[in-house]
Amino acid sequence: MGKTFKLSENIDKYLNFMTFIKSASPLTIKHYRLDLAQAFKDDNDSQFKSSLNEVEVLAIARAAFNRWAHLSLASRNRKAATLKSFFSWAFDEGLTEKDLSIQITCPKVPKKLPHFLSVDEVLSVLKSFDEETPPREKILFLLLYGGGLRISEACGLQWKDVLLEQKVLRVKGKGSQERLIAIPDITLKALKAWKKEASFNDFVFGEAALNTRTAYEMVRQSGLRAGLLKPLHPHALRHSFATHLLSSGANLRTLQELLGHKSLQATEKYTHLGIDQLARTMEGIHPLGKGK
Repeated sequence: MGKTFKLSENIDKYLNFMTFIKSASPLTIKHYRLDLAQAFKDDNDSQFKSSLNEVEVLAIARAAFNRWAHLSLASRNRKAATLKSFFSWAFDEGLTEKDLSIQITCPKVPKKLPHFLSVDEVLSVLKSFDEETPPREKILFLLLYGGGLRISEACGLQWKDVLLEQKVLRVKGKGSQERLIAIPDITLKALKAWKKEASFNDFVFGEAALNTRTAYEMVRQSGLRAGLLKPLHPHALRHSFATHLLSSGANLRTLQELLGHKSLQATEKYTHLGIDQLARTMEGIHPLGKGK
């Protein structure tokens, strides 16, 4: 039957471990808390179940996973990963006799190539910016595409981390990991001009961090103004930054550092984009392309 498992107490300890030892982001902790609550609380019960044995805990987790069958593969995969992480931690802490994480299987999620803009589309957006365009909208676009920042990183950027003389940004990404990002001249010039108007604020976008919903809408408006065929969102700009660098000769290790990925595996998806682009190029210019 295994050891007695104090569910509520151990979940609190796990979340503290992920917060203070693993430096997981507040959003990640929020998702972990929600996933564990959905797994181990009854629908009409605001409290976690009391002390259980390992067999009972695993049975509850499996039952929860069955309830999640209607969710998308990505959502189920995230919830399964939460359960596996929690059980793995419990085993490492000696709270269970067996590693229950191996009993939880993550569904395979088909890999989707991220949407990205062509260079011409990027230039179209840049050309669409005029004197009537809100300066913050242009700055946001240049940070996301020019620096490859995550939307949360751009929204929370402070002037103290904009090192104009060195032409770099100091960015705090996931897990509070800091990285330096060199910024192109057009982004640098825009930031210098904007600082003359907004330097009295701590944050680049105002007195406080820019709301991410507001940022999403600003990016969407940039795409509409430029007449792009597909709706524009912040992730597409970060993906475009990575794709264009890779196709211009940047290596994966460099790209990994610039994007702030912990593992190279997260960066490798862009190799598919590079290969796809090479295939299109070969088809267009090779003597045997297009059935010549």
